[in-house]
Amino acid sequence: MKLMRWLTALCLLGMTGLASATNYTLWINGRTGGGTIGDYNSFTYWGPSSTAAGVNKKAVNWDGYNSIASQSYHIRDALDCFCTGSNWCYIATHSAGDLMMGYTLANYGGSARMKKNAAPNSSGVCGNSDGTSQTGWNIKWVRAASGAGGGSELADYGSWAVSDPLTQDLKTTTARAMYNHNTTRGIWFYMYAGAKGTAYSGILPGQDDEAVAYHSSGGVAGSSGGSYCNPSDWLCNDLALGTAANEGGSAKWSYHSVSFRDDSEAYNHYTSGNWQGIVSVVRNAMVNSAL
Repeated sequence: MKLMRWLTALCLLGMTGLASATNYTLWINGRTGGGTIGDYNSFTYWGPSSTAAGVNKKAVNWDGYNSIASQSYHIRDALDCFCTGSNWCYIATHSAGDLMMGYTLANYGGSARMKKNAAPNSSGVCGNSDGTSQTGWNIKWVRAASGAGGGSELADYGSWAVSDPLTQDLKTTTARAMYNHNTTRGIWFYMYAGAKGTAYSGILPGQDDEAVAYHSSGGVAGSSGGSYCNPSDWLCNDLALGTAANEGGSAKWSYHSVSFRDDSEAYNHYTSGNWQGIVSVVRNAMVNSAL
């Protein structure tokens, strides 16, 4: 009888542990920022906070101005808060948020992280849950809207007419040398590449969304950018879907897969304060997949 009571208690304890597990959807902004740092409910960068954007959505805000290295701790705070212990995260990024997430995983994804209680203070820092640690974070996958992990020629040629630290990081050779883009800790980056460019974005090679070219938003490997296009454009090599090598033989970084290529040239770079542009495609994917 005692054995039966002990087994029942053990089962109930296991069920309680399962019930406490929670999934979160984290949105990591890009250049210019806008949301209140430390406030995970501040979606100013993206659009109305009432818009559906994945289960238990949180805005992981950083200033979008200073260097990736100096701002990474905000992302680490959020990942510690919501993606440790029994909790798991889906991640969505935009533009330089891809560079930020890649840098954070490559440099800190193999480190010991204290398990947190998912109850952040006003600075966005959570308390310890049970005093134990784990290696890295519980992340199901990353979906990158116009990922700038490979940098942008707009930074190379000074088209933004600014000298802020982030613009220096976004130079193509700098971004590509900043960390090992193949080191994702086994976490998949699903890339969404927009192609509604304009005449003034002519310095961006191949297809682009006015700010980031396909070589970056498509996760193409290498030390510098190249020219990649949609199949309808005969002037440059096609960006291949999935993990396949691109036309011409160039490879993608490990654990990078093109989920969406803007063959209709319908999506630009900008959220326009209402979840628009290429972010709208990722938002729809998060609603349907981040459950």
